[in-house]
Amino acid sequence: MPNFLAMSFEGVLAPSFDLRCLGAGKKPPDGWGIGWYPGGEPAASLLKEPAPPVGSIRSELVRAWEHLESSLILLHIRRATWGQISDANTQPFVRSFGGRDWMIGHSGSLDHRLEVSEGSRFTPVGSTDTELIFCELMSWIAEHGWRSIADIDLGELHQWLDEINDHGSATLVLSDGHDLVVYADRNNNGDVYVWEVLPPYSRLAFGDADLEVDLTRRGVKSRKGIIISTTPLVPAGSDDSANLPSAAAQSPAPPSDDASGAAEVASGAAEVEAAETPLRPDPIKDWRMLAPGRMIVVRQGAIRAELAPRQSESIGSLPPGLLTSPGPRTSINLLTASAAVKRLEIEHRTTYRYVHPVERSTHVMRLEPVHDQLQSLLDFELTISVDGRRRTYEDVFGNRVTRADLDTPFSELVIASRSRVELRDVDPFAFRPHVRIQSTIPLIWMPWQRHMLQPYLLPPELPETQLVELTDYAMSFVERNDHDLLETLIDMNLSIFNEYKYVQGATTLGTTPFDVYANRYGVCQDFANLFICMARLLSVPARYVCGYIYTGPKHSNQVQSEASHAWVQLYLPEVGWRGFDPTNGILTQTDHVRVAHGRTYVDATPTSGTIFVGGGGETLEVTVRCEPCD
Repeated sequence: MPNFLAMSFEGVLAPSFDLRCLGAGKKPPDGWGIGWYPGGEPAASLLKEPAPPVGSIRSELVRAWEHLESSLILLHIRRATWGQISDANTQPFVRSFGGRDWMIGHSGSLDHRLEVSEGSRFTPVGSTDTELIFCELMSWIAEHGWRSIADIDLGELHQWLDEINDHGSATLVLSDGHDLVVYADRNNNGDVYVWEVLPPYSRLAFGDADLEVDLTRRGVKSRKGIIISTTPLVPAGSDDSANLPSAAAQSPAPPSDDASGAAEVASGAAEVEAAETPLRPDPIKDWRMLAPGRMIVVRQGAIRAELAPRQSESIGSLPPGLLTSPGPRTSINLLTASAAVKRLEIEHRTTYRYVHPVERSTHVMRLEPVHDQLQSLLDFELTISVDGRRRTYEDVFGNRVTRADLDTPFSELVIASRSRVELRDVDPFAFRPHVRIQSTIPLIWMPWQRHMLQPYLLPPELPETQLVELTDYAMSFVERNDHDLLETLIDMNLSIFNEYKYVQGATTLGTTPFDVYANRYGVCQDFANLFICMARLLSVPARYVCGYIYTGPKHSNQVQSEASHAWVQLYLPEVGWRGFDPTNGILTQTDHVRVAHGRTYVDATPTSGTIFVGGGGETLEVTVRCEPCD
């Protein structure tokens, strides 16, 4: 049975708590309490019960009460050490300061009683050592004028907790309704474990002989979360999930979304051949023990900060398996500094073959790279193996388009392009020192700006319930990053990269952003579509970009540069369009060659076509070579 259990999720959940320790034949604990923040408000709600009877009504309430709904919940089960068994001595404890309720849960006991500082702003209500720690901590926070955990100097807080740890066991959690601070006793006198929950899941429950927590009993919402417990708990039939195929799990972004289809009016990435739906990943990782003396800060289901323990002989060497970092996947090139100007040569070859000759067809090709201030087109050549009438024009999105009308019968059609480009997008944050951008969400657009940006602000047509769910998901990033525009967008970009599996052949052109969100897998086109949908729901203009990416001569993702690639451009106020690649978790610089953009993949597909007479039994072969040149 855990002493305390804390949960932080990226959205609101209504979990069910079954206190089996109050069942017949069990020895009840000395007390239990649960605290949560309804509706994401800064005011906390508490439900406590000292000396609970077997089968208590309150325990039935937390098992079935639908109003116990929050993104942050703290449960404490007491075995009395200090103080009488009473409501005042039953955790969690709450104090109000800075316009919000603060909550604490403490595991263990101090070796000797602390004395309340003279003139302390907060005084204990009960007689436990936890009340003393809490009052001293809140007084210290108030003295510094910090009104939330986000305001606190985390290094100083870590040092303060270390000093309290000199007095005895100090494993604890502290929350202000937004953030959750977790500190592990540095002397191994009170362990604390971390469990990461990753969607998708259809049912998710865990516990032990004394407690079961069901996150999905009152409705399934696939939310990412962090669970903190003083003892590891066991999944209770978490669902029929299994690991993805190892190749998909190990390949961060093999990609291709080359487009085309001459056999029908087709656009975007080539429709993937039918494949079995991949098995879903296990939603819960193994429990990981937090290293002694370590402190983490959790917000909206993600570890936002982590402080290493101070050096101490009592710690010694840390055993394997201790949580020492959040541990997200590393992107192939997480660009944070300026890049050098780069020249790339791209050869793109698309071959169609047919069992029956095509007698007449029309084809549209967007294969000529963009030429602007950040990318120069040095050379471009397009060849089509079948003679026909050709003309080139600029479409409404500014893309260079070639249209070919073919009247000569053919059984094979080869469309080949060769380009040389110079890329100068060397610093995606160059605007920061010089431009004051509107940096918080929600964004406010002038009427004429909204009119011009309207095509890039309208989310896809999905059922209202799905759009509401995606809006809640997008807002969890906003709340996690204090409404900061750039931090929110970067977090979205990295989260899609870290938490969604690249599974080639698992999706089709009909796959919606909600499908990708619900299943957590797809290809680069799917990840771009999801990012675009979420950005537009936040009133951030977003457009789909198709082009190429250079991954290096011997990179594990070399296959990615052997096909076209898709990413996103977002319009930032007073900055302009900036590229985000959620498939690789990076901002675009000099490895991405832009070819075409539009509202969706339909507007930017490399090749598409219509067969009017003949055809049948089509096969498609696409090869792309992207490498540096002089």
